[in-house]
Amino acid sequence: MAARKEKRANRVRGKDGVSVRQELDTKLREVLQSRANANSVFDILEYLESENEDDVLAAIRTCSKLFESLLEKGELHIGDLPAEDEGSSGNPSPQSRSDSLSAEEKYKIWIRHRYNSCVSCLVELLHAASFQVQELALCMLMKFVQLEGKFPLESANWKDSYRFPRRLLKLVVDRLLQEEKDSSSLISRFQEFLEYDDVRYYTMSVINERIAQVSQNTKELPSTFLNNGFALLSSINMPVESKLSNFLIAQKGRNTDRSWFLLQEHMKAFERVWMGFLKHKLSVSLYKKVLLILHESILPHMSKPVLMIDFLTMAYDVGGAISLLALNGLFLLIHQHNLEYPDFYKKLYSLLDPSVFHVKYRARFFHLADLFLSSTHLPAYLVAAFAKRLSRLSLTAPPQVLVMIIPLICNLIRRHPSCRSLIHRPSAEGGMASDPFIMEEQDPAKSRALESSLWELEALQNHYYPNIVRAANVISRALSAQESDISELLELSSYELFEKEMKKKFHTVPLEFEPVQGLLGKKHDITADHFSL
Repeated sequence: MAARKEKRANRVRGKDGVSVRQELDTKLREVLQSRANANSVFDILEYLESENEDDVLAAIRTCSKLFESLLEKGELHIGDLPAEDEGSSGNPSPQSRSDSLSAEEKYKIWIRHRYNSCVSCLVELLHAASFQVQELALCMLMKFVQLEGKFPLESANWKDSYRFPRRLLKLVVDRLLQEEKDSSSLISRFQEFLEYDDVRYYTMSVINERIAQVSQNTKELPSTFLNNGFALLSSINMPVESKLSNFLIAQKGRNTDRSWFLLQEHMKAFERVWMGFLKHKLSVSLYKKVLLILHESILPHMSKPVLMIDFLTMAYDVGGAISLLALNGLFLLIHQHNLEYPDFYKKLYSLLDPSVFHVKYRARFFHLADLFLSSTHLPAYLVAAFAKRLSRLSLTAPPQVLVMIIPLICNLIRRHPSCRSLIHRPSAEGGMASDPFIMEEQDPAKSRALESSLWELEALQNHYYPNIVRAANVISRALSAQESDISELLELSSYELFEKEMKKKFHTVPLEFEPVQGLLGKKHDITADHFSL
């Protein structure tokens, strides 16, 4: 053992001033020039286990050149690989093999085993300490995938047919989908190879197998594994053209089963892998990540999007931010695939609470709510309930939300003239005390909104922010037929409001001749004693 460590240390330092890279180049030439130097392959492979990063990188590049040349020359055994003799000590001499094999066959079997050893080392390096080593190992493995496709190591019967090296790709994907270690950085690098139609197709099938394999060993999939799985699945960009032509491995052979070359087959594989992933229990954060991309990156590329009905309806019933995010997917299924959801508007109505003004996905929610309420065929009681609930919530809403909410309420009334009684009812003077509207009622049909009025908007005419006062004054005049565009107001922030006010230039400045007493204008305010003007 000590001698082996000393030997490796000498190689790291170099021999007679020769660098490791020069030594590897020399070994490479020796192996390619004569089979008598075949044992030099061991010296090359040994550097893959070096503790020096530069040596490992040099060894990966050397292995790439070596086995690329050997594959092109057809010097690796093709077909089922016999087990390597335990007593051969790695020597390809005829004495270490069965007498039934020729020297040529023994050499090819031996060099094939060395190739497998190289692949195993590269797979292990996918989780090396250095990302540079990981990245180069990944690129070399994918290069071997391409080379095995061009020069198949399968049975000779497949010589003239298309044969994808699925076994090698599975080693890579299984290593990316680790159960305990985050692989997101390496998966981002792997995304480049997912642009190839054949790699993407077989990757999806391998992911399915990996999920099934891990789920057999545990009732609940590890969170790290699920995060890696989502990172890999979300990196898949499905093609939009029906004819697929971007392949890592060139097609050949007339007898090849070409069914998977069709976009429809890719969509089926895409659907299977996502359904297999989503049937497992996800964390709340992962739930949100899936719902964020569901409507754009998943549903449009599924052969049967209606299979996601159960997942979306369950997400919609969860409540909070998850319900808000499920709206996009549900809208696609309702609008494009005739999904029937009897309690959809009732659930949407229940989502309107004070917290909706402060969530991260506020803009998306109100954009979709405006879209859902745009139909002129909705019953008047339903539209009135939404308008009234929004009006009541506006009493405690921040200014950046109010500048969007008030135009939205006015748009609802413009679309449904039968709701104009909400702003033209004399009994509105009583305010909240005489308001028949039941704010706590979750069923819009029982809220008695049509019997009420929008006195809250009249109260907002006394707001401290002038823009809100102007917006609320709209109800004091006849509403125009033209709807207000709220798209630019959806993502407005308090910072933007403040900056906008700071940039205003006033030509005349009103003067207050009577000094203000107190913070709120009260004469005996305690703050007047300390902050009087």
